[in-house]
Order: sequence, then structure tokens, then C-alpha cells
Amino acid sequence: MRDPIFREDAAQGGAAQSTGAGARATLTRRQFLAGMSALTLAVGFRGGLAVAASLDPAKLPFEPNAFIRVGADGTVTVVSEYLEMGQGTFTGLATLAADELDVPLDKVSVVPAPADVKKYANPMFASFGLTVQGTGGSTAMAGAWKQMREAAAAARMMLLAAAAKAWKVDAGTLRVEDGTIVHAASGRRAGYGQFVAAAARENVPAQVVLKQPGDFKLIGSDKTRRVDVPAKVNGSAIYTQDIKVPGMLVAVIAHPPRLGGKVRHVDASKAKAIKGVLAVVEVPGDGEVQGGVAVLARNTWVARQGRDALKIDWDDSHAFALSSEDIYKQFRALADQPGIVAEKRGTVLSTAPEGGKYIEAVYEQPYLSHAPMEPLNCLVHVQGGRCEIWNGEQWHTGDQAMAAKELGLKPEQVVIHQLYAGGSFGRRANPKSDYVREACRIARAAHAQGIDAPIKLVWMREDDMRAGYYRPLTVHKVRVAVDKAGKLVSWHHDVVSQSFMQLPKPDSIDPVLVEGAADIPYDIPNFKVTQHAPKLPVQTQWLRSVGHTHAAFVGETLMDEAARAAGKDSYAFRHALLANKPRHRGALDLAAQKAGWSTPLAAGPQGTRRGRGIALQFAFGTYVAQVAEVTVQQDGSYTVDRVVCAVDCGTVINPDIVAAQVEGGIGFGLAFLRTAITFDKGHVKEGNFNDYPVLRMNGMPVVEVHIVPSKEPPSGIGEPGVPPAAPAVANALAAATGATFRALPLGDTLRSA
Repeated sequence: MRDPIFREDAAQGGAAQSTGAGARATLTRRQFLAGMSALTLAVGFRGGLAVAASLDPAKLPFEPNAFIRVGADGTVTVVSEYLEMGQGTFTGLATLAADELDVPLDKVSVVPAPADVKKYANPMFASFGLTVQGTGGSTAMAGAWKQMREAAAAARMMLLAAAAKAWKVDAGTLRVEDGTIVHAASGRRAGYGQFVAAAARENVPAQVVLKQPGDFKLIGSDKTRRVDVPAKVNGSAIYTQDIKVPGMLVAVIAHPPRLGGKVRHVDASKAKAIKGVLAVVEVPGDGEVQGGVAVLARNTWVARQGRDALKIDWDDSHAFALSSEDIYKQFRALADQPGIVAEKRGTVLSTAPEGGKYIEAVYEQPYLSHAPMEPLNCLVHVQGGRCEIWNGEQWHTGDQAMAAKELGLKPEQVVIHQLYAGGSFGRRANPKSDYVREACRIARAAHAQGIDAPIKLVWMREDDMRAGYYRPLTVHKVRVAVDKAGKLVSWHHDVVSQSFMQLPKPDSIDPVLVEGAADIPYDIPNFKVTQHAPKLPVQTQWLRSVGHTHAAFVGETLMDEAARAAGKDSYAFRHALLANKPRHRGALDLAAQKAGWSTPLAAGPQGTRRGRGIALQFAFGTYVAQVAEVTVQQDGSYTVDRVVCAVDCGTVINPDIVAAQVEGGIGFGLAFLRTAITFDKGHVKEGNFNDYPVLRMNGMPVVEVHIVPSKEPPSGIGEPGVPPAAPAVANALAAATGATFRALPLGDTLRSA
């Protein structure tokens, strides 16, 4: 590990005081969190006494565990270990806590947790043996379902115990109404706030009693409203771009135009001549962090002007130089070779059974950009053996460790202030922490020039879209057989794609790469899925719904082809193959029913063709079926008119958020029909929304979301709405035109229509 770039001043006897933020909301948050650190009670609610560390406990919040704080005024603060990036997590957590505490939702606020894996490790990741604090995999509500309710229930029990002692009554005779403790026999009533000091002296219960579903008041209610919306509407919500700290400089960086390119020479004279440009620094790059040349200025606009004025001679001798078609060609060749077996049962067929049919299909799907509305950014301040980071933080543990390694610090010397994020779709949960490390490297390079200021790295849209870390390009080769009775009897699926993660051995299976393919739910007696995971310099990363983004398109469009080969209706064909999968079948049946599958689709204007298609996917513990309706014009252009979705995500915490997430997921998935990241001799061709056309408001179809009632624990909802959208539309287009669609993007006009 390299030495820290700023050593602690021994004469001061400790770490330097952290820099305050200029934005008032940030100051308030930081002061609040600093105060909390001085009065922390029990870290977890499984043991120990919740003892206050102040001489004036009556004025302190009651903090029985790492997740719940109750103030002397009776208000409740929930600490979120998860990032709020628009998916509604803060509201879900507030709903769970408020229901168990029996307080109105408007008395609950949510604050982000600091990076502290000991307190805030994601419980769903931990169940897979991964001890990290982070947001992803649609795990927030599934992970919080028990954890947050138990934390709130422990607080409620302790407050009731304190009230019972104060009133000298049995705690079992007390009830709570909207945050007020009531003893009916004596008529006594008092708010939670009156008992916070006494509750802090109670033993944290070893076991808690949770509400039964029949007693829920907020969980499952369609009357709850999002807790983050008011601040986002009135402008008080703080994102990284809003943060300003004293002395802060903004860095805008010129990345190499080809991945892996290096700086040969920089002429910074014109950049330095721009008023407000303070420095130009070279930033070392490697296979994980692009690096380049950064311009430092007092604001983003000047920094960008300076960056654009740089004259850089790039050394591309070792840079990536392939085009997308070169990659497809390599992958097609691999698809013809035996792959590593990921799943196998029975013996797959290589020809059609007697009297049956055999389909061999090759599918191609491009690299995809995450393209969140807020491009990547990060504020880093290193001083006195300590680093502070302000960030829409999705991957706390990884970013903390990577920043520490870059700066020669220990992870505990890196403090992360989690802010809102304007979308992410997985990009901020980068396992290589590329943009956070880049910000740290800029700070190091600035220090070498005598600049010790806080540095805010700001990527422009083009920087964000051309910086790598894409959903990988894929080629799928699938061979299926239908017997003479119309039964699907064989399915052989080979997936060729870069891995989403670093595989320990060349013959290792990447379960994320083959998810949605290796675990398709249909009853197929002879089944085999194989994988090729070639390595390329293009960095890849999970994108919203991960492997399902490409597997669903292949599996569900080919399922329609198999149904046509069998001479059967595509919905009925699927239904018959799900006899042992009641929750899959339940979602499929509900979607078909609500879409009016059994009735003819209304005709469109003269000269147009209309079609209806269906798709099903199980992802992140959730069952989703969608029916899409399309209209195809004479020139091959098309519109998606309606999407009907049925979703089974277990117990629903906030129905409105479930619907919103599914609607957003459908919009995200529909963008796959028209978007692609393409390489031309190593250059990324797309740079902004003009040539990477994410779905616009006028392209959003009418969407209906129907929730399957369930008593099962909650499962994921942020991602499962994405995978079925594109195949449902492709199946609808096939129904309208008679053509098959095996490559994305389709574009604005159907080439084979």
C-alpha cells in the first residue's frame, strides 16, 4: 500500500477537522451525524443496554439500534443502509418502521447511513456469503422486511416498557395510537417523546413481537406517499452536483478516445489561458480506470471550457481497436464451439424428432449504457490522514476500500457521505469503483502540484456514455425441438458474452451471465445451457436486471417461435409448460386475462398492422408477465400502444411504488429496442441522447400494472419489470408482420417488416 498523500500532523495530536459543506442541507446533515456519533447507544438490538452517553439524556434521541431514532418530540428518524436513487427505498423503509411503531408516516424522516459494513451490511448479500454494504439486486425491501420491522418493534417494546414503569401498570395493558401511548383503564395518554430517556435505560429485547399482517395499517396501503418527493419538488434534496464545500475545485477530465489509450503529450496553454482555470493535471490510467487529463477550476463551466481547449496527443499503440462487428464475428465463432455447461438435464437433440420440427436461431444484442439522468460525479477531500467522499453512494464497502487503497489509507479513514442519486441502474455499484478512484487520483495529482483543495469530479454526458462499463454485448445460439404432438422436448442454449465479474478460473460459470437462461421455468425434458466468457478490454458491469436483460429476449421470443412451430397459441403453449410452477402461471394468467388475450385485437387505421405479444420472466424473486400491443405502419415504423403487466412480488409494502417501478422498468426495457453502444475501431460512436435514444415521454405506451395478491415475504421490484418488455414487443411485432426478430436494436423502422 502506498503512503498516504496527506500525513496526519502529529503536533495536532489527531486527525484534522473535517471540512464543512457550504450547502445548508449538507451542514445540517453533517452536524446531525456528528452529534449522533457522540450519543450512539447499542449498535445492534440483539444484546446490551441502550445507555445514553450524555449528561442530559432527556434531550437526546432514543437510539436502541443502528436503524431507529426517536426524538424527544416524538418524531422518528430511520437510518437507511440503502441508496435512494429514485426507486422509493426511503419510503419503503419509512413505511415498515412507521407501521411497527404505530406512528403516522409524516412523523418519519429518513437519513442515509454512513459507510459502516459492521452495522449496515446488506442482509440479502450476506445470505449469499457476501458481507458488503451496498444497494443492488432489488434487495432493499426483501432485506429490510424483517430487519427494519424488528428494529422498530424493539424500539416500541422499550418505549412501552418505560411507560409501564412510569405509570406503574402492566405493559400488556398499553397500546399505541399514532405515536401516543394509551392506557385505557386510567385514561392516561402520552407521546413517545416523553419516554425516550427512560426507554434508553431499558434492556434491548432479545426477542421482539412483530405485527401480524391483519394489523398492518400502512404496509400494503395505497394511501401512502413517497417521503422523498417534497424535497425533490422544492429543490432542497441534495445531489452530488449540489454540494459545495469551502475551497472546492471542480475537475472535468479528458478521457482517451479509445479504451486503453495513454497520454503522449499535452499542450495546456490554451486551457490555462481561460480565466478561472487553476490547474491541469495528468491522471494515470490502467485497465480499470481510464485516466487522462483533468482541468481544475472554480466551477463546472470553466473546467469544461478548459478541458475542451486541451490539445492532447494520444498514444493508441496499446489501445482497444476492434469494431462491434469484429466482436460479433468472434462471438459467433465461439457459439459454434462446445461451451462450459451451466445447467443440464436429459439429452438435447441435434435434429428434429420424427414428425416434429427443429429451430436453430442466433441472437445478437449490443453493449448498453446505463445512461442515468445524473452523470457520474464524486467529491473527494483528503486531509490529515483522512478522506471524505460525498457521493450518490451505491457500493459503500467497495468504494471505501478502493479509495483507501488509492490514497494509502485504511478503510476506516475514508468517510462517505451518502447523497441522493439521480438514477444509477447499477452504474454506481461498480465493483472496480472506477469513477471514485479517478477522483482520488485527481486529488493525488493535484496534491503533487501543491493543491490540497476538495476536488469534485464531474463527468459530462459524453464522458459518462463513453467511459466503458457497459452491459456486455452477447451472442446466443439456441436449438429447440418440438415433437409431432406439438410438445417442446429439447432446448440447447449457448450464451457467449463477457462476464459480469472476474471469474476465478477460465472454466468457471458466471451465474449472473446465464441467469434467466439456465433457470427458465418451463417443463422441458431435455435441456442444456452452456457458456463462453471471452475476455476483452471493454469493461462490463451489471445493468438493471443484469443477465435477464439479454436472456429474456432470447428465451421469450424463441418460445413464441416454438409455439408457432407447434401450431399453438403462444399463451396456451406457455401455460401448459408451467403445470408445476403455480406462481409463474398465476402471473401469466393474470396478464393474459387483463389484456383480453382471448378477444381479438382491435384493428388499426387502414394500411396498418396490429399485433399482440406475451412474455414471462422470473427475476430477483419476482414473477412478471407482460402483454404488449403494437401498431406497424406501412413504412415499417411502429409504436408500442399498450403494455399490460402482472407482477407477483410477495407481500406489497407500497403498491404505488410497485406500480411506479414496474412502469419505469417497462420504459427502461423498451429502450433496448432502439439503443446500442457500438465501437468503430475502438471508438465509441454514441455520446449523448441524440444517438443513444432512451425512451422519451411521447414513446411511453399506456401501461397497466396488476399485482398478484400474496402472503409471501417481499421480493425485488426495482428490476423485474425490465426483462419481459422487449420480448413482449418483439412477439407482438412478429404477430403483426409474420417476421422474426433476433437482433437488437430493432431501430425506429423494422427492416424485415
